[in-house]
Amino acid sequence: MQNYDVIVIGGGAAGLMAAGTAAKCGRRTLLIEKNPVLGKKLLITGKGRCNLTNYCDVPELIENIPRNGKFLINAFYKFSSEDAVSFFNDLGLETKVERGNRVFPASDKAKTVVGKMIKYAIGNGVEVIHNAACEIMKFGNLFAVKLINDDVFRCEKIIIATGGKSYPGTGSTGDGYKFARQLGHKTTRFKPSLVPIKAKEFLNSSQRLKSKVTDLQGLSLKNTAIQILDKNNKKVYEDFGEMLFTHFGVSGPVILSASSHVKKIEEHTLIIDLKPALDEDKLDLRLQRDFKENSNKDFQNILKNLLPSKMIPVFIELSGIPAKRKAHRINREERKKIGFLLKNLAIKLEKFRPIKEAIITSGGVEVSQINPKTMESRLVPGLFFAGEVIDVDAYTGGFNLQIAWSTGFVAGMSC
Repeated sequence: MQNYDVIVIGGGAAGLMAAGTAAKCGRRTLLIEKNPVLGKKLLITGKGRCNLTNYCDVPELIENIPRNGKFLINAFYKFSSEDAVSFFNDLGLETKVERGNRVFPASDKAKTVVGKMIKYAIGNGVEVIHNAACEIMKFGNLFAVKLINDDVFRCEKIIIATGGKSYPGTGSTGDGYKFARQLGHKTTRFKPSLVPIKAKEFLNSSQRLKSKVTDLQGLSLKNTAIQILDKNNKKVYEDFGEMLFTHFGVSGPVILSASSHVKKIEEHTLIIDLKPALDEDKLDLRLQRDFKENSNKDFQNILKNLLPSKMIPVFIELSGIPAKRKAHRINREERKKIGFLLKNLAIKLEKFRPIKEAIITSGGVEVSQINPKTMESRLVPGLFFAGEVIDVDAYTGGFNLQIAWSTGFVAGMSC
């Protein structure tokens, strides 16, 4: 039975940061990762590009964390997004800032980030074992970690950084929650967050439509404004950016962020503004001009200047206006309906996709049981938590990885 100062369970973003930081502080550190490779989930973040943080100040970071954001104030001040960028730059990773202050590696490859994190950990003396922990026990002031092959390792401090329950193929199968509960901690209810949404029905017409949301599969909309309305038509969320139609419904950055904000998605409606740069009056003037300049053209041909080609057949059906009607025969009432549809394409939302498809898990170890200044358990001295296993989650844009870096850093420093 080998003894260590610190054992970190989980070799993802938070675990690598925690282990490398603890070892850099002179602690003999063991990192246990059940996958054959480190940073497996990190490799697929940001569509394989790794949006490693968001370059903004601490108040803005907190604003983008809808669940228990204030718990992270101390951690963010100890390791801010500016610190994260400097950290990676010092490791030799060149970074760049894109739209929305999202920070990416200049290489556009997540594997370069994973490589630097592994170098940080191993270079500081972290020992790595690729095996799965199955039990954590405490004897006096020491912990014992048992692996599935019956090997046992002892330590003074232990950091649980096992991630959530999303993307189980990367190893995030909820192990950390089990360990936390074994040691007397409460975990909150889990649900998918930053997850696509199932949808099939348009709501803009009382007629029985043949067109479904899934007919737009593969269509990506950029510079699009969305709103989420509840069952009382009250706006509960709005955003601007990119979205995607899929074989099951809708996805993309603005949809994923909306999923973090809305609880019972089946009671909500998605409103898409296809022309956010124009208000209703300016859009109507644009339509009047287009119809006048193309008075002898078919309605379907005029729409080519307004919509992606894949959306035109669906839009025509929603409008109820014949595709081959000449522009000069479209009356004021019909033109107003066209303008309204362009600004208010409504889709009935059905349910979140499964948690295994979510980028992150909403829910985790209750923050009231963790010291925000150290990430140490308030119930079990010497036990620390880092990353997604904690009941905090954020919108898209690099905020969730910043949580991993900051909590991992603080946990590692506090050991």
